[in-house]
Amino acid sequence: MKIRNSLALITGASGGIGAATARELAAAGAKVVLLARTQSKLDAVADDIRTAGGVAHVYPCDLGDAEAVNATAERIKAEVGVPDILINNAGAGRWLAVEETDPAEAVSMMSTPYFAAFFTTRAFVQDMIRRGSGRIANVNSPMAYLVIPGATGYAACRCALRGLNDSLRAELRGTGVGVTHLVFGEVTSDYFDNNPGAHERIPSISKMIPVLSPETTARYIVRAIQADKDEIVRPLTMKMIVLFTRFMPKTSAWINAKTGWQRPPQLP
Repeated sequence: MKIRNSLALITGASGGIGAATARELAAAGAKVVLLARTQSKLDAVADDIRTAGGVAHVYPCDLGDAEAVNATAERIKAEVGVPDILINNAGAGRWLAVEETDPAEAVSMMSTPYFAAFFTTRAFVQDMIRRGSGRIANVNSPMAYLVIPGATGYAACRCALRGLNDSLRAELRGTGVGVTHLVFGEVTSDYFDNNPGAHERIPSISKMIPVLSPETTARYIVRAIQADKDEIVRPLTMKMIVLFTRFMPKTSAWINAKTGWQRPPQLP
């Protein structure tokens, strides 16, 4: 996949991994299209890219709203074209046990990342197939493979995103449109500051896994797209843990139970 002169669309581009990836792609010569809810944050990212000599287009959009995504996609196709690279990065959701999760919040967690990725992909995929080229990249969490206790809704939406990724790869085989699954461990961001108590639910064994910066994560994403990778899991320690989970599921579950969140004792 050639990055230079390509058109790359990134969802969740107002901060964190999305913003860093947009900057990295622009620095590599791509024209970037930035999607997220907040116009002012997208404008700040776009200004950085333009100041550095890059090209950035801003489209504020509620990615969990199918009609809003379709309308925004039509504008993008009319004004800048069909993306060569589509990166589904938007995601949110608190780490809560099933009984702690309000039903409305469970629905909201499924909206991003899963429905956001589904709606955005659906809005562009026919044009990509018609053209016969492109790559769809889905940014995911290790929870897609390694479910930890105390985060039921979050794990469910991440497993759903993995299912979407795998289904797309099967459906798009032979069309010229590739699919990449991008799985990253903990990345420095304001997520845990905005979700008090979530960090404490990470199993203590995770202390052996290096924490990635958004900039390092962005470089991994761009390299994976350039190399037409089906999947990457980073850092390498996390990759080894995911492999261990696949081949030793019972042992992995036991370690999770011993080092992860413990349900408080119930009063009689």
